[in-house]
Amino acid sequence: MAMTSRFPSSFEPNPVTRALSRARAAGQPLLDLTVTNPTRAGVHYDPEILAPLAAPQSLIYEPVPLGLATARAAVSADYRRRHVEIPPDRIVLTASTSEAYAWLFKLCCRPTDDEVLIPAPSYPLFDHLTRMDGVRAVPYRLDYHGRWALDVASLDDAWSDMVRAVLVVSPNNPTGSVLGAEELQAIGERCAERDAVLIVDEVFADYPLRNGVETAAVMPSACLSVRLGGLSKSAGLPQVKLGWMALDGPEAQVANAIDKLELIADTYLSVSTPVQVAAPALIASGEAVRAQIRARVRRNDAAIRAAAGRHPAVDVLTADGGWSVVMRVPAVRPEEELVLTLLEQDHVLVHPGYFFDLADGCHVIVSLLTPPDTFDTGAERLLDRVDG
Repeated sequence: MAMTSRFPSSFEPNPVTRALSRARAAGQPLLDLTVTNPTRAGVHYDPEILAPLAAPQSLIYEPVPLGLATARAAVSADYRRRHVEIPPDRIVLTASTSEAYAWLFKLCCRPTDDEVLIPAPSYPLFDHLTRMDGVRAVPYRLDYHGRWALDVASLDDAWSDMVRAVLVVSPNNPTGSVLGAEELQAIGERCAERDAVLIVDEVFADYPLRNGVETAAVMPSACLSVRLGGLSKSAGLPQVKLGWMALDGPEAQVANAIDKLELIADTYLSVSTPVQVAAPALIASGEAVRAQIRARVRRNDAAIRAAAGRHPAVDVLTADGGWSVVMRVPAVRPEEELVLTLLEQDHVLVHPGYFFDLADGCHVIVSLLTPPDTFDTGAERLLDRVDG
């Protein structure tokens, strides 16, 4: 009798993942253009950057559900660096942005009944996070016409009486798009009218791809809104596990949400004392790492656009910020077949567009965080393959 998996299909390895596992098991050298871990991407860190984790205060355990006052004040001050005013008492610490989403789903939604609206294209993590909390994810569209923009009609079409939150990622992963003030206002007005929470993931806000791009979201005031951030991207420290939420909106709604989040946080107490004690120093040290990453992603963005300019059939879509770019390539074969050919014949790893729910054509996604030598060689092979 054939065995069937007990796990939902969304948790099963896909053909690209299986092919990658085979290549790595065989010891095949790869040009990995999907790197998103700064600690494995040639970024230089001060050897003492993690020393604050060993502060003597870390030996004392005094759990504070929403986070230590010193750590929350440090996050508040870091928002001011981006000209955003969020008082410390409106900040909630989490172990990661993923955990922040899970807590917000618990705050907003009833399992099995309620829905959240998620952008498409966007990172597939939302499918897993919503499923694990018993929440239904319903997509709304971002459309590309020379730049990415919110499809307001698709947002309205997706809305039902069961919607409890709208998720926005700005800059988006992988499109690199930034929602403008008018677009956020349109979403905020609908959230206020329909008693939904606006959740804005800004983890890539420190990485505009050119001067003059404004990545700090202009939040609407009429609805409860939550900004998400963390050290993983803002300081290039994914291993220390510190994220945060910053709440804004009508005073009564913010106070009610903070009270409920305090109960949720007290139930888990997941953020370690050492990282909270070290938070002011870790946040302060982030600029040196951010500067390197900004230089890297801008350099690689310019390089891929220059290289693609020699291949007229390839279009590198406009991006405003973040660590990735989307490339639209000739649709002479399915995306999965193209990505498997690149992996197995050219030894280049990229993401297919369908991973991120990209529609209308053939797309591949590459990470701008990739070390330059690998990036340039891999991009050359990629472009030769798709335009050969």
